Amino acid sequence: MGRTSSPKRSLGDLPSWAVVTASRRKHVARVVRLLAEWAEAMDVSARERQRWLRAAWMHDALKDAPRAVVRKLAAPFAGPPAILHGPAAARRAALARERDRGVLDAIRYHSVGYADWDHVGRMLYLADFLEAGRRHHDAARTAQAKRVPGDPDGVLWAVARDRIAHGIRKGLPLLPETVAFWNALT
Repeated sequence: MGRTSSPKRSLGDLPSWAVVTASRRKHVARVVRLLAEWAEAMDVSARERQRWLRAAWMHDALKDAPRAVVRKLAAPFAGPPAILHGPAAARRAALARERDRGVLDAIRYHSVGYADWDHVGRMLYLADFLEAGRRHHDAARTAQAKRVPGDPDGVLWAVARDRIAHGIRKGLPLLPETVAFWNALT
């Protein structure tokens, strides 16, 4: 007789309005899985876990949409085109009746940081950066991802430092939201 296992609880899926490539879909699924693992390890409530997963499914939902669509939805948020998908996805999520301010802020600022985030924003920022499929992923990132359940604030500080330092090395401007986020962490 074959072994049976209990069905896994659904982790959700991309929203119907998402515009993503197959590789982006895989990235989002890895972010969702990582957040689900952390939620389990950290024994967060079912409600909070669902908030984390909703934000994860929507954070890059418009990353591959036409720039004109993204720009229009992101307005009045200003910033480089590479980060406008967050504000655009947050606007689209709100139009689709997402009302949780923490989830919307997590989506909106996941690429830049935000001083007033609650746990969902902080966890999405970490998972988006630390998921194993990223080009920059290495043994140090794997170790950071494993440390998150026991030291989320310490890992958040290290990841923010690394992301900001990388942007500075590339000569990118620091957005006011990023500066305020860093200042709130320190």
